[in-house]
Amino acid sequence: MLTPSALTLQHWLSPAFPTGAFVFSHGLEQIIARGEVHDAATLEAWLRDLLHFGSGWQDAVLISQGLAETADPDSLDALCMALQTSSERLTETREQGAAFARTVAQITGRNLPARCLPIAVAEAARPLALPVEMVVAAYLQAFVTNLVVISIRHIPLGQGAGHGVLAKSLLDLPELSRQASMTGLQDLGNSCLGAELAAMEHETKEVRLFRT
Repeated sequence: MLTPSALTLQHWLSPAFPTGAFVFSHGLEQIIARGEVHDAATLEAWLRDLLHFGSGWQDAVLISQGLAETADPDSLDALCMALQTSSERLTETREQGAAFARTVAQITGRNLPARCLPIAVAEAARPLALPVEMVVAAYLQAFVTNLVVISIRHIPLGQGAGHGVLAKSLLDLPELSRQASMTGLQDLGNSCLGAELAAMEHETKEVRLFRT
């Protein structure tokens, strides 16, 4: 059902919201440079792994935990920082989270401290009283959309091929969001080692288009 709260969440997680997401490729620039992602099929596989086994899954669980009535945002933020495997990953989530919290605070008048992005989103979204699955799915949609838009420009992919990948990726989000809403912190994990190593390698590039 379409409600003002749902539209507010859609606004906050839209590409127009000033988090600076467009300058962060989440290691994708390095993966493309290696030739590991070079077409629609390889991009789809890479995104699926991130969503199911990597940083996408981690963020989904953290948001779910952050939306709980008993959530401790300070502890969750510290955990989120500890889960980042490289300086670039930490910069990405901290800077986007700070920009997100700052803009939501300006809109709402609430006091929202700078936090890692998933924790900032959860803290801001709690008063909206939306289903956890809805918030998680909207976050993951924004995450994967940004990476597809980067890929359309940088691989390059045609618009049709790129958005075809996005459409397929979105099919996974309802079930992923449901699983994340029932998962505890003890089940957090990240097995996308290639993506994490790519982020580390990207830090040493002298010439790059994206910050991560």
